[in-house]
Amino acid sequence: QVQLVESGGGLVQPGGSLRLSCAASASIFSVSVMGWYRQAPENERELVAAMTSGGSTNYADSVKGRFTISRDNAKNTVYLQMNSLKPEDTAVYYCRGWGKTYEYWGQGTQVTVSS
Repeated sequence: QVQLVESGGGLVQPGGSLRLSCAASASIFSVSVMGWYRQAPENERELVAAMTSGGSTNYADSVKGRFTISRDNAKNTVYLQMNSLKPEDTAVYYCRGWGKTYEYWGQGTQVTVSS
């Protein structure tokens, strides 16, 4: 069982940047996909960005060109660099790792974009 712990959330003004981190309790080298999801109040949880163990990435259309996902297998950490933040990016952001027969979720970190 791999535990995931997110950090880096907070309050930021529109146009600002944040970097989220997802630290894993064990090696993520063999985890097929690592990704970030978000859930705003009264909305369904949605995929924001994902990266396979081979380095392929996938982004939601709403964040393309603004967010970047990366993973450091040596540090067992996944990052989400978020630039040009908008109020509509406000949500709880969750880290997820998954494969064919398993999945792991973090507890989430709040990101609030407001002036």
